[in-house]
Amino acid sequence: MTKKNPKQAQTLKIPRIIVITAKFLEVISTKLVTRFAAKLFTTPIKYKIPKREFLMDKNSKQQKLFIPKINKEIMVYQYGTSNRKILLVHGWSGRGTQLYKIADELLNIGFATISFDAPAHGKSKGNTTIMVEFIECILEIEKKYGYFEFAIGHSLGGMSVLNAIKHKLNIEKAVIIGSGDSIQDITDDFIKNLQLKPNISNELTHYFENKYQLKMNDFSSSVIAKKVKIPVLIIHDENDEEVNVKSAHAISKVLNQSKLIITKGLGHRKILGNNKVIQNIVQFITE
Repeated sequence: MTKKNPKQAQTLKIPRIIVITAKFLEVISTKLVTRFAAKLFTTPIKYKIPKREFLMDKNSKQQKLFIPKINKEIMVYQYGTSNRKILLVHGWSGRGTQLYKIADELLNIGFATISFDAPAHGKSKGNTTIMVEFIECILEIEKKYGYFEFAIGHSLGGMSVLNAIKHKLNIEKAVIIGSGDSIQDITDDFIKNLQLKPNISNELTHYFENKYQLKMNDFSSSVIAKKVKIPVLIIHDENDEEVNVKSAHAISKVLNQSKLIITKGLGHRKILGNNKVIQNIVQFITE
């Protein structure tokens, strides 16, 4: 996967000073470089809210929510007023207002949306997080604000939605946009960008599995998708430079009910604001 933004540690090009540090630690100790890589892998970048998201930020009711299972507090956004609610889940280094254009259109057709800043993102406190925490946030939000008819997730948010469905998130349909698939591919790619030896990827996987007492591959989208019975709309751009389009095909192949839309020229983030994409989402959830 080609990378562009020099700031984001998990999926994008890594600054040279960090690469040099990683290679130095690799010479000294496998344990040290693994811990260093794990810290980078779980540290998102907190970007300022861009002007285009100001309206959603201003007009949403914002409330802090404590997530007991991870002992963290997050910011939740309630946008619009309706008994029909849709959950929106941002991706890595995103925000609860990032899917604002989709949210605006959903309001126009009678829905309210609930979104949130995942731990260490947006207005939520903390410096590090991981997909397990995204999933726990979704499940706790459902307890507090559900029932949701639908859920829409972007990138890591899409992976988290699929995993939450496995853990009994009760929705009728799901939409995933630019979502990744294999956890092993993600860690392999990350270690490659750090210019470390391939075996460090396995060390990183073992580190997380020991820390969280789980199997990383169990969270891969194509593994989870086999257990998802509801209809899922998969939207992915063939020019996505952060998450290869092969992920969309792999997920679609194993889903029980799926619709796959491949766009062109929208990349990983512009796809969220594309009018045709949004209309496809509206059609899918209302048909």
